[in-house]
Amino acid sequence: MESIDKLPSDEPEQLLVKSQDSTDPDYGIEPEKRDIDSLLQYGVINLDKPSGPTSHEVVSWIRKILKISLAGHGGTLDPKVTGVLPCALGKATRVLSALLTAGKEYVGVMYLHTLESTRKLEKVFQVFTGKIYQTPPIKSSVVRKLRIREIYYNRLLEVDNNHVLFRVGCEAGTYIRKLCFDIGEALCSGAHMLELRRTRVGKFKEDNSLVTLQNVKDAFRIYTEEGDESYLRKVVMPMENMVAHIPKIYIRDTAVDAICHGADLAAAGVCLIDARIKPDSNIALMTLKKELIGFSIAKMHAMKIYKAKAGIVATSNKVFMERGTYPRWTEIKSKNKIE
Repeated sequence: MESIDKLPSDEPEQLLVKSQDSTDPDYGIEPEKRDIDSLLQYGVINLDKPSGPTSHEVVSWIRKILKISLAGHGGTLDPKVTGVLPCALGKATRVLSALLTAGKEYVGVMYLHTLESTRKLEKVFQVFTGKIYQTPPIKSSVVRKLRIREIYYNRLLEVDNNHVLFRVGCEAGTYIRKLCFDIGEALCSGAHMLELRRTRVGKFKEDNSLVTLQNVKDAFRIYTEEGDESYLRKVVMPMENMVAHIPKIYIRDTAVDAICHGADLAAAGVCLIDARIKPDSNIALMTLKKELIGFSIAKMHAMKIYKAKAGIVATSNKVFMERGTYPRWTEIKSKNKIE
């Protein structure tokens, strides 16, 4: 089923061109062109989690199938819940924090303890849209404190006697089981969740990129036994997909190595700016080849960065790119002079 509703991350990237610059093919590499060994260290799988195992068990199987030592998932699903479970591989696990704030979408079945009219159900679903108060359930991994979560959309899809099919888009950290319980309380008759499937995590969706554990196993076998890497490349995507929903700044080659050494981003290093950037917001720093360098915190909104002639425009937070991937700016300058 194609969702007609939108999460905040669906707002398209709008790039402001601060300065024109080219990127040297001798340094770095476009994410899609990484070799298989690099992809298995800087990749992510849009996995369709089956019902039964825990998210931790599923990740353990991924490690065994791909013969790698490190893997992690972006957002725990209960054992019986199925659907989108992004699994990062190797060093890409450090980027999983980007998915903690990504919006989620679920399709589920709720069981009503008493028959209710569709009109009444629609009104209650409308009440549980926008900012809501929610206390995590008893069986949860977080402190049971009242907190605010945002429901971006909450749609009643179908009603069959006591069974209600619904779709909900929500802020990260929303408990759908608790949402169903609260809807039942609002109906004054009670309700509980029967089944649940996660259909989105940020930009990870139920589309052609969603794969099963069997798909992963088959693709890796074909690669190791036949030397055909085409199937594995369809299964494992570059880690940059995990930051697709985050506003970005693209920087020139000469600024990359300084960022890798922990420097803050100066205005002189900026080429392209996402118009969605706001002060104190988390942003991703990218090379002109669209490689992820790291995370930063914006010091000002996009238009101010665009107009800035000098000064720091973003402070470094996390760095993922290896030092030396791009040379120091003095080396690039010397190379350009020789050429």
